[in-house]
Amino acid sequence: MYKKKECVAMLLAGGQGSRLYALTEKTAKPAVTFGSKYKIIDFPMSNCINSGIDTVGVLTQYQPLVLNEYIGNGQPWDLDRMSGGVMILPPYQGKNGADWYKGTANAIYQNLDFIRRYDPDYVLILSGDHIYKMDYNSMLKAHKSSGADCTIAVLEVPLSEASRFGIMVTDETGKITEFQEKPKNPTSTKASMGIYIFNRKVLEKYLIDDENTPGSNNDFGKNIIPNMLNDGMSMYAYPFEGYWKDVGTISSLWEANMDLLGEAPAFNIHDKTWRIFSRNYAEPPHHIGEEASVSNSIISEGCEIQGTVEHSVLSNGVVVEKGAIVKDSVIMSNTVIKSGAVVNYSIIDGDSIISENAIVGEDAESAKGIAVIGSGLCVEPNVVIASDAMINNDSVDGVSVILK
Repeated sequence: MYKKKECVAMLLAGGQGSRLYALTEKTAKPAVTFGSKYKIIDFPMSNCINSGIDTVGVLTQYQPLVLNEYIGNGQPWDLDRMSGGVMILPPYQGKNGADWYKGTANAIYQNLDFIRRYDPDYVLILSGDHIYKMDYNSMLKAHKSSGADCTIAVLEVPLSEASRFGIMVTDETGKITEFQEKPKNPTSTKASMGIYIFNRKVLEKYLIDDENTPGSNNDFGKNIIPNMLNDGMSMYAYPFEGYWKDVGTISSLWEANMDLLGEAPAFNIHDKTWRIFSRNYAEPPHHIGEEASVSNSIISEGCEIQGTVEHSVLSNGVVVEKGAIVKDSVIMSNTVIKSGAVVNYSIIDGDSIISENAIVGEDAESAKGIAVIGSGLCVEPNVVIASDAMINNDSVDGVSVILK
């Protein structure tokens, strides 16, 4: 018998993340490294446990191996519970056959049995690809206080950017009167964050109706939310004022990493009152050599720095040899930057080698874009990689696959 829960969280983590290109060829977007020692999924997972929500279903689909292994039994997030905790929820074959998740709503629909076993009053829907810290319990209190059927977290965005988001139009009480999906001419700047709280019975009804509607996109933004509004359901916006970033593109991932730097960073991961938990392998302390130079950077465990690192974020086990220069870049786990190599305005995925005197990217001021090197690749000596290059396995001359 499962213990009843007031609220169960469903974390959508099955997206392909195609706009991250080389970084998501071998892994799901929520498992991409962030901030030197975290994965993107650490943030919503940590938000759940910090908010007192101890039952989390993680819906996976695309390249789930690394993500599944990383989450494990949920112990790093205190989600290894006898009742509740974290559970991986991939698509599966049932009595009536098997089907991939066709959309965000269909993914939740296929896991209604998981929700029902805990008989919750409320269901929290989350995305696994955003960087932010948020108290979901405060949102739940607002939801209950308003008597809403659904509450949607919203962030104020500049009017010039509003057409990139689902936009909520509200009255003076915060009640949603209109939903505009990526409007050409938005009339509001309240952007949906993709964070929803539903009364469970209401959610079930609309998911079942949507599943039985031919031609539906099976999507919350395109179908469930508009259908509820059309039916006159009580829906409220919950304003969020903290840092939030969708890291679904190369540029936004780079920007979010850079937001961790400086004396007063835009996003503070060192706040002990709202800790971000993660699963990390034990590494020796990082070492910075006598002739090394490091400024305004995050250097994680196990790094060996003998060269120059400026305004960059380095994950665990990165080696920067003497005479190498890393600037304005994100370097992921166990990558080696050899002597004389220069890395500028780039993202280098894990287990890669930038060989002697190779050049990757250009100065941020003059570069056409961010250079990206996929995981497990070796840029050969003296090779120059263009500023906006996107390097996958054997995609250009002078790049080879590392065999381990």
